[in-house]
Formats: sequence, C-alpha cells, structure tokens
Amino acid sequence: MIGPVSWWWVRHGPTHAKTMVGWRDLPADLSDTDAINRLSNALPQDAALVSSDLSRAIATADAIQSTRLRLPHREALREFHFGDWDGLHWQTVSDRDPELARAFWEDPGDHVAPGGESWNQLAARVSGAVDQLNPQGHRHVVAVAHFGVILTQIARAGDMTPYQALGHKIDNLSVTRLDWDGRGWSVHSINHLP
Repeated sequence: MIGPVSWWWVRHGPTHAKTMVGWRDLPADLSDTDAINRLSNALPQDAALVSSDLSRAIATADAIQSTRLRLPHREALREFHFGDWDGLHWQTVSDRDPELARAFWEDPGDHVAPGGESWNQLAARVSGAVDQLNPQGHRHVVAVAHFGVILTQIARAGDMTPYQALGHKIDNLSVTRLDWDGRGWSVHSINHLP
C-alpha cells in the first residue's frame, strides 16, 4: 500500500498580468519577502519540493526551498494550455469565441481552448504526475504550481465536478493541502494564506 502523502499545493507568486496566462513564461513578483517567509515557515521542512517548469513556479520554489529536498521541475505541472487565448484579455476571448469561452468555464470538461487543452486534459496530465510521485516514499510534497493545476486536484480530492472546483479562489502564495491515505484523497484546507 502507498501512503500516506500530504500534498501542499502552493500557487506561485503574482505575475500582475491582466490577461490570460497559461504556458507563457512570465516571471513572478517575489518582492514581498515577509509573505515568502511566512509561506516557507508554514510548510513542512521535511517535504520534497517540486514545481512546474515555468519560471514563475521555479522562482517561487527557489524562494521557499530552505532545507527541503528539491525534485526536478515537471512540465506536467504547468498551468492550463490556453493556446490562442494565452495573452488575451478575458473580454477579448469572450468577444472572439463567445460560445466556446462560456462553455470552457461554465461546463468545463472536454471543451478545448483553440490550440490548447481542455479541463479533462489538464486534470489527466496533473493527476498522472501526482500518481507518479505518490509511491516515491515522500511523506510530504510541496508542489509549486498554478491556479488551474491546483483546482484539478481539489476536484479530485473533494470528489467535485470541475465547475464546483472552479468556484474556489486560489490566491498567489496560498497553500492548499490535500491528503492521500494510500486508498483515497481528502481535502484538508484550501487557499490558506499564511
């Protein structure tokens, strides 16, 4: 039996972008050192630390690494691939693809962003990475990732629909803890700001 494993999902530092940001590699603003220190102190020191391979997640992980075991970055932990929508303002996306944009957020699942991916594709990608790490013997995993990534795992652990999961706020530098007991998932806390 595998487990137990506690996943401490951290959303990267803010980018201050006013447009959709998926795979575009924008840097994180990590100038709030007090917030970074509070975050690091709220996380278990004996955790393995992993991040997506986008610089905003890598830099945030670097800032909180401390004595934690650093695992290689994982492309599978990247944000939604928004494709042609990446870099566009939400209203521009809505004006350009009104029916698809509405369906993408209001009926998430198989609706695919043009040139990008769907909720189901993102969830499968992220869950695959989590399932690969669970049996590696880490009691705690701190994973620095993105809004959509974290929401897919909240949906998984909380047995929620994608739409229900999308109702959760995930702030930058927040912690969402999800626990795996070797058989199933449970939600410990969502969007905690240390």
